[in-house]
Parts: sequence; C-alpha cells; structure tokens
Amino acid sequence: MRIIMKDLPIKTIPQVEEFLKVNQGLAQFEIESNQEKYNFTREILLRFRYNKLSKNQKGLILRFLKYFTNYSKSHLKRLIKLWKKGNLRFKKNRKRNKFSVKYFATDIALLIETDVAHDCLSAEATKRILKREFRTFKNEKYENISKISVSHIYNIRNQSNQYNSSEAKNFKKTQATQVNIGKRKKPRPNGKPGYLRVDTVHQGDKNGEKGVYHINMVDEVTQYEMIASVEKITERYLKPIVKALLKLFPFNIYEFHSDNGSEYINKITAKLLNKLHIELTKSRSRHSNDNALIESKNGSIIRKMYGRNYISQKYAIIMNEFNQKYVNIYLNYHRPCGFAENKENKKGKIVKKYTEWITPYDKLKSLKNADKYLKKGITFKKLDQKAYEESDNEFAKKMQKEKKKLFKKIKY
Repeated sequence: MRIIMKDLPIKTIPQVEEFLKVNQGLAQFEIESNQEKYNFTREILLRFRYNKLSKNQKGLILRFLKYFTNYSKSHLKRLIKLWKKGNLRFKKNRKRNKFSVKYFATDIALLIETDVAHDCLSAEATKRILKREFRTFKNEKYENISKISVSHIYNIRNQSNQYNSSEAKNFKKTQATQVNIGKRKKPRPNGKPGYLRVDTVHQGDKNGEKGVYHINMVDEVTQYEMIASVEKITERYLKPIVKALLKLFPFNIYEFHSDNGSEYINKITAKLLNKLHIELTKSRSRHSNDNALIESKNGSIIRKMYGRNYISQKYAIIMNEFNQKYVNIYLNYHRPCGFAENKENKKGKIVKKYTEWITPYDKLKSLKNADKYLKKGITFKKLDQKAYEESDNEFAKKMQKEKKKLFKKIKY
C-alpha cells in the first residue's frame, strides 16, 4: 500500500510517540513495495531531521519505521547509515541470492489452523500432527506442510506476518518465572556448621481453611534443628520467626538454603539475611537431592510429632511455645541422629553407611576446633548445663506429658 508523506498527519515527535502507544500490540501496517519502503524511510528521516534528534527520539523513529516497513532494527540502522552518506536508493535490478519459497500462504494457514485447534503445542508435537493429517488421515492439502522441520515451525511462529496477525498469536508457551533472588546452587559446608536447610510444612486444610505452618531449619553438618509454628507464611509472621530461629543456633550461620518457594525466596528474606551477612541460596532445577536432608526431617520429625491432620491456625501460638520449651531442646540435646559416610560398594556405586549415631550437640562438640564456630558469648560450658541437666529419657517423658496437654487443648 502506498503512503504519501504529505498526507501523513504525523509531523512531530510527540505525535509519533502517541501513535506508537495507540497502536501497540495491534497488527503491523506494512508497505508492500520495497522501493516504497526505502522512499518512506528516506522521507521520514528528512522530515524529523534524524541527525539532530536525541537518543530516545531516534529510538521512537526506529520503532515508527519498523511499524510501516516491518524491517528489523539492524536493517533499518544499515539504511540510516546509507542515508547519512546520501546513498539510500532502492536498486530494482540488483541480484540477490534468495531461498525459494517452500511454504506458501495456504500452508501457513494450515499451521495456524492446527495451532488454534491444539492450543499451540510444541513444534515437535505439531509436526507429528501435520504428518498424521497427511499420512494417516489421507488429507491431501497437508502434503506440503507435513514436510516442514521443527525449527521452521518456530521460524513461522516468530517471523510470519500472516501467523502473527492470526488468532494463533494469542497462544503463548508458558514462560517460567525468573526470580533473581538467591543463588541457585547446592550448599557445600565442607565440614563446617552454619549451613542451614530450610522448609515449610503445612498442617492440612479443612473446609477451605488453611492449617498451621511449621518452619523447619536444619544444619547440614551437625543436624542441629530448630522448629517454629506460625499462623500464616506472610511477611508479618515469617520475618520475626525466621529472625528468632536464627538466633537460637549456638553457632554462626553462613548460608540459608531453601527450595524455590516464594515464602523464602523474596526481597524481605533477602534483605533480612543480607543484614545478618548470611548468603541466600536455592535448589537447582532437576536436582531433587539438593534439599533432601530437610525433606527427610519434615517426615521423621514434624509429621511424627504433629501428624498429618488439620490443626487450626489459632493454635499456632501455643504450639510454638511447646516447640521452644521442649521440642527444640529435645531434638538437639536428647535425640540421636544418624551421620552417614559415603562408601563405594563392589559395583562401584556410592552408598551411605550410617556409622555414627549421636545427638546434634555432641556432633557439634566433636568437630575439630569446635569453639571457633560458636557465637560470641556462647561457650560449651553453658551449653553443657542445658544438655546434661536431665537425662534423655527424663526429658523425653516430660516432653510427651506436655504434648498430651497440648493436644487436649487442640480441637480438630
């Protein structure tokens, strides 16, 4: 379609900006002839005195030219270079190497029809459907398009004006949410305590109401564990609980590792940990073992302690008091944990052998130069008083007695 410059009402940069805003997301209006595209580009550059424009204004002109010519940004920049030298002319008889057209408008229409019918499947699946239409269902009109490659299906989806002005453009493949908070890596403590694995355990739903949430933190080397219960996993509840739990560990914390859940991978947690000089990391994709330790503790500790039945959020406060007074002390000073060694079997496979069974506190004390890991003001002499004040059985019995009292108050 021919566009005559004198008839074009757009004569100022603000008008260009307004035009692009109004037409954003709409199908592009493309001039048909390449010669007219060149003429239009030259006249626009002259009208708006392109050389004297600011960087932002030049960007607007490039977008404006792209709308009418459908040339790429790089091609338009090449044309502008030619215009600056006074050589922007279209040569009618120039010889160019071109690929012959293999898939015509009718073929692309069949691809569009297929994508609309199937909600735009992957190119590999789409290719199989096109083949089946021709070979299995003997639909002759699919003969040519059935030969299309997977990569060229994506070319058409991304570059064809016919495709992008059709109903098929409404179907977009799911885009993974990219959250640039926390490093995606597996913690490597190298025998040093202070590398925490963190997760949340939900205590069931009932009649559309959410139950209480348990926050679980476990040190990878010593298996030192701290548990807290909260009503909801929102900033109001999580921030003070996370801060309080981190203070309960007797040693310095260096790394805070969780799965990719938004309750921890967010700006609030990142800011809190940054103040405490603790690195925030998250599990890698397709590496289910990255958080295996905390997942096993969720089952063997929290589920065993509280079960799987629904518990209302209103009981979170009394449950958390029970955690602080009894559960956390029991887990760290009175409950032995298994510590594995990696050994190679006859087939060359690495297997874990649980050769050491001691409490997390005893494990901490057994580390070489263990004193240097403790927080300022904390000594093993003080911790021994808490650890050996009561025997394992005495404290466990006391905890079970208090647990029965707690569950009598809880109504399911």
